[in-house]
Amino acid sequence: MIEETVDSGDDIYRENVQFQYHKYFGIFLCIYIGSYMIPVIALMFYLFLVFKPLFLGVRDFIVMLTSFNSLLIFITFPLVIICFYLIRLYLVGLCTRFFWRYTEKKSPTKDGIIPRNITSKTLDYYHYRSFMIKYGKNTFVKGIFPWLANWFFNFVGASIIEKGSTIEESVTNDRNIHVKRNVYVGVNSALASHVVEGIGGNISYFRVKAGDNSTLGGHNVVGPGSELKDNTYLLPMAAATKFNTTKGNNYYYGMPLRRIFKKKLIEYLKVSEEDLQRAEELRIKKEIEKVERIKKVENSKERKLSKQGENKSE
Repeated sequence: MIEETVDSGDDIYRENVQFQYHKYFGIFLCIYIGSYMIPVIALMFYLFLVFKPLFLGVRDFIVMLTSFNSLLIFITFPLVIICFYLIRLYLVGLCTRFFWRYTEKKSPTKDGIIPRNITSKTLDYYHYRSFMIKYGKNTFVKGIFPWLANWFFNFVGASIIEKGSTIEESVTNDRNIHVKRNVYVGVNSALASHVVEGIGGNISYFRVKAGDNSTLGGHNVVGPGSELKDNTYLLPMAAATKFNTTKGNNYYYGMPLRRIFKKKLIEYLKVSEEDLQRAEELRIKKEIEKVERIKKVENSKERKLSKQGENKSE
């Protein structure tokens, strides 16, 4: 798998990784065929045993549109196709989850630097996981139900994406990220948990976190190990280098990103100071509502526990 070569005039040993293409091809076939087999077979049974005799097999056009069975089959046909499509999406997630968990048992995901100039099981399984997640990601994101991509990443175990968050299409955002509630990641924005240092260099692999109510306006890059605190707003084209941590509750711009102050923000967004004040009041109101919801949930849990304790004592 590894071929060792030596540069002339250089004492550094370099190793060129030769990918085991048969393994990648096998993983792809298992996910692809495994996700299609059951829904396609079931669809064939439905078409030949139900749809064809009860709808296509009716020779009289008037009877076709007036018969209850034929009319029911005709009306529900799109729903049946959607059901088979959803089953296929679930099987894509299930097959990917199986291989993902297998690789995690062999070599668990860890934050750190992955060398590329030595033989490494960690490097091999890093590439396996990078490959297998792509098909499922594209299937969901480019499908008719792109919002189900969040479920896919959570189900497989590649990332943690909490409720209310939206991630637009991007080349990354598919693994080792933790996106909390009500986060918007704009188009072509990258929560880049893994980057290659230079050309063929080592891989920096660290989890990226995005706090509650954070917003990436579009074409943003957040480097490995970075954390966006709650209510962090990145204006378009803002970028964070590795291991950056924002303070939150503010707007950020530039490359590398930095806080944007009120005067600059008014000029950039072309809004008035009153607009910013209303936005801040709305943010505070939402924070208060959030705290109240948490208190209600905690109170309800305490009541349930107290009732359970009383029932046990009785």
